[in-house]
Amino acid sequence: MSQAVRMKAGKCPTDELSLTNRAIVNSQDFPEDIKYAEVCTGPGQRFVFSLHRTMDIQRGYIGFSLVQRKWATLSINQEIEVRAFAFDGSSDVICSVTLETDFLQKKTVSQEPYDTDQMAKEFLLQFAGLALTVGQTLVFSFQDKKLLGLAVKTLEAIDPQSIQEGKTDQMKKVRFGKISGNTVIQFEKADNSSLNLTGKAKGKIVRQSIINPDWDFGKMGIGGLDKEFNAIFRRAFASRVFPPEIVEQLGCKHVKGILLYGPPGTGKTLMARQIGNMLNAREPKIVNGPQILDKYVGESEANVRRLFAEAEEEEKRLGPNSGLHIIIFDEIDAICKARGSVAGAGGGVHDTVVNQLLAKIDGVEQLNNILVIGMTNRRDMIDEALLRPGRLEVQMEISLPNEQGRVQILNIHTRRMKQYNKMDPDVNLQELAELTKNFSGAELEGLVRAAQSSAMNRLIKASSKVEVDPQAIEKLKVNRNDFLHSLDNDIKPAFGTAQEVLDTMLSRGIINWGVPVAHILEDGMLYINQAKAPESSGIVSILLEGPPNSGKTALAAKLAKLSDFPFVKVVTPEDMVGFTESAKCLQIRKVFDDAYRSTLSCVVVDNIERLLDYGPIGPRYSNMGLQALLVLLKKQPPKGRKLLVLCTSSRRQVLEEMEMLSAFTSIIHVPNLSESDHVVEVLEQHDIFSRDELNKIAKKMHKRRVFIGIKKLLGFIDMIRQTEPHHRAIKFLSKMEEEGCIALEAH
Repeated sequence: MSQAVRMKAGKCPTDELSLTNRAIVNSQDFPEDIKYAEVCTGPGQRFVFSLHRTMDIQRGYIGFSLVQRKWATLSINQEIEVRAFAFDGSSDVICSVTLETDFLQKKTVSQEPYDTDQMAKEFLLQFAGLALTVGQTLVFSFQDKKLLGLAVKTLEAIDPQSIQEGKTDQMKKVRFGKISGNTVIQFEKADNSSLNLTGKAKGKIVRQSIINPDWDFGKMGIGGLDKEFNAIFRRAFASRVFPPEIVEQLGCKHVKGILLYGPPGTGKTLMARQIGNMLNAREPKIVNGPQILDKYVGESEANVRRLFAEAEEEEKRLGPNSGLHIIIFDEIDAICKARGSVAGAGGGVHDTVVNQLLAKIDGVEQLNNILVIGMTNRRDMIDEALLRPGRLEVQMEISLPNEQGRVQILNIHTRRMKQYNKMDPDVNLQELAELTKNFSGAELEGLVRAAQSSAMNRLIKASSKVEVDPQAIEKLKVNRNDFLHSLDNDIKPAFGTAQEVLDTMLSRGIINWGVPVAHILEDGMLYINQAKAPESSGIVSILLEGPPNSGKTALAAKLAKLSDFPFVKVVTPEDMVGFTESAKCLQIRKVFDDAYRSTLSCVVVDNIERLLDYGPIGPRYSNMGLQALLVLLKKQPPKGRKLLVLCTSSRRQVLEEMEMLSAFTSIIHVPNLSESDHVVEVLEQHDIFSRDELNKIAKKMHKRRVFIGIKKLLGFIDMIRQTEPHHRAIKFLSKMEEEGCIALEAH
């Protein structure tokens, strides 16, 4: 029932139904899922009522009590517009309501006390889910005493925007909303009433905000982490923002631990420091993980106990009124390694430190006035017992900033330069953000420092002695070229492109010797676009297979470059010579783990059979490496991340026997040159033979079967360059025949 319908106002069928303070409708007029209705009695006169269904009212009528009709100025049989209404969002859920209270019969005189705490409980039992509007009048039957008349004086709901802006009053006044089981009910006696109210739920509520009143979210100095900070705030601090009454009604325990993890330089320590400043709490205790460890027996555990001693003492003395104590552990993986994982005499110390920390955060005598913030870039090393709910339960990955985040970070680090007019107008931070894909916050700060150094270097004269031009100091400005120079020469992202390795693989470029090469590049671009597409599964894995020397590695490197992904890493057997099986697996796993941290990543795995230690005699191979690759080729990246895997192999048959081919999204065959025209095309591009010599070579190879890899052909060309020009054609043909690259005439 989404459209407005015309109905008639009627009386409430029974006195019992009038005490519900709901509008009464026939069960056949409104489906079960419609809980609320908006009633329009005239221009600008709209009211929201909760609905109660019964068969005791005539169809087409909507029943109101006398109190409701007076409030909404309704008369019997008046035609009104009614439409279904739905509350949307947490801002519609009332956190606090103030009710002006009096006897329903104004002339009633009674000195009998009314306990507002009991009244609040009874009110919630009767009216949880009820729609309320400021000014609305209600009837309240309390413990079979005289009926009370209530008028809605104020309604408050939580204001997410206000919290984000760091204001001390996190509630906003609203005109209407619905009551939840956690709403704080406040009763105030009406003027000239003889009602005698007692209990805590009368008078005004005074709240102390957990957010520091002097805090300004705009000056946090954290860029690119808005989403993460909001998520931490929602999980860890929302319960501390609400009044204690609501938290008590929920039976809610505050979050006592946060773990921030992610790549180095992404702002974990900075965020922890800012959280400490933001909260209206004691001065945070910041401790480095290694500082806890001590060579004397029992001292490491005692160091942990000392950190919590102050909070423990205050909890005993003040109970729920204790202030919040924040303990920040930097490099928490140094002391909280998985128990049993550290060998030798020091292993027991690590285990007992973890045990002591667990006991303090969530032991038998647990503390409710602490917040432990741990930081690490090795989450996998931390004991899993520390990560369960009740301990470090809010685990937030602080990942590499996106483009918008990079703009924010660059703005933060160039703010002072702009303020003092030391930055040239030609510097475009949006452009720099586009050029700095996969840069961490620390690397962006390093880029700004490097650009400043380049600008200052222009004013230094280095002849026999170093001099600074005093007149030019006033004109010092950091310009666009300074940033670009630093980007090219000084700062490279740790999670960036393996540019040098790709350039080495492409040292001879890609030679388009025929249709097959064009088709491979064309198909490769389709798979790249598939990997980028929002609707794709998250991982696209391609196997480039073909005979040795056919150019598979160069094609894989070319596709990796064409993808223009911000993260490209290459896994080659050359980098792992002498590695044990487990070391190889860990190295490959690390490359894939790093790839999952970037939005768009490409991993090139070159020469798979060599990585797997395959040998044709035996045959033997590394089963551990095989299983690791099979898992990683099928593993979906985290949500929102895309991964392209390009693998090369000269042993398709071997991979098939290992049941590895099914792990790939697609397989592309890279052929050898198989026609004389292909060879002539390559020779023409290298300008080594005259036209007559090319014709002679083409004639000699005509109608003969050619089979040569592009890499081998380029080797022949390099060798022929060293030969006397008039012998080159003969030498080339004889070499091709010697190596078996030209077979007898085809029949």
